[in-house]
Amino acid sequence: MNGMKKSEGEVKAAAQAMAVSIRYRNDAAIWGANQAMNESVRTTFRREVAGAWAACGAFERWAFGYFAISGVLIVLFADHLQHPLRILTVRTAVVSAVLLLCGIQARYAARNRERQASFAASWWHFWRHWYPHLFFLFCFEELGQLMTLIQPQWQDSKLIAFDRWLTGVHPSVWLEQFATPGRNELMQLAYLTYFVYLLVLGLILYRRREWHAYWSVMVYSMVGYSIGYMISMFFPIESPWFAMAGWWKGTLDGGPITATINFIEHYGKVRGAAFPSEHVAGSIAALWGAWRFRRWLFWVMAPLVLLMCVSTIWGRYHYIADILGGIVTGTLGYFIGSWLMKQRGAVKTVGAGVLPASSGT
Repeated sequence: MNGMKKSEGEVKAAAQAMAVSIRYRNDAAIWGANQAMNESVRTTFRREVAGAWAACGAFERWAFGYFAISGVLIVLFADHLQHPLRILTVRTAVVSAVLLLCGIQARYAARNRERQASFAASWWHFWRHWYPHLFFLFCFEELGQLMTLIQPQWQDSKLIAFDRWLTGVHPSVWLEQFATPGRNELMQLAYLTYFVYLLVLGLILYRRREWHAYWSVMVYSMVGYSIGYMISMFFPIESPWFAMAGWWKGTLDGGPITATINFIEHYGKVRGAAFPSEHVAGSIAALWGAWRFRRWLFWVMAPLVLLMCVSTIWGRYHYIADILGGIVTGTLGYFIGSWLMKQRGAVKTVGAGVLPASSGT
């Protein structure tokens, strides 16, 4: 009887050992499969990121560099911000979206090199070229949260004193004596022309498939803008609109164009970021691009840009110092950008199902 019980106990123990062994082998197999899958996912992720980065040109490299430097400042001076983590999270999403766009466009371009481009290839090619305009807008709107990142106090008094020293008057206050509804309309129209300079030049170059020229003007703008963004973080200026409120006798009345500007200023105005003027920096960068690639357009744009600079003072948006700063940063954008565009891999969108054409003036 004891032998039989012992035998039954041995059988049960053996069965339990076998079950444990089977479970172990199953768990080991599952663990191994999970490890293999995770490694495959990591390998695929690294390959996709590397491919997307390889598809980036001079524009993305400089833009990501600006994000990296300003990101370090955000971490170092996080106490000066209300939502630093939110800013960094949104930035991560923007960088991911840009990398995804570059990677997808490059993949479609490679697929369509030897045959006629498909609608999807043309779609991604279009957005690969035109997303920089949205990127500029994002950076400028974000700047409204970064104005007091380094220096918490507005520095307008210094520029008010500079303008008075330079001209002997307060320019925006002095110009009020010439204000009429008609002149206000003209000046506000001149102010609005800023939004079309890069669009018009970019459209001409895009339609002509002059990819190196197209990306050159985008890089000029990105470099000029980003230098201005960084200066604004260290030297925050509100603008006369805020700092000199109450100095004027009345408002600048006008017609539909003035109403449009007032609407934009009410819902889209960034408080700060006045020095250097990004309006002027962007216009000067585009003007340099026109001089380099479309000389006839330069002569059309030049008087408009000059009038636009005056309109920023007339409309009480900027100090004269802002204009001078914008001219300098926009010009730096051209010269630094020209150097960047000579580097290897500056343009990565030539093979997009279409052939590049030689640039001309």
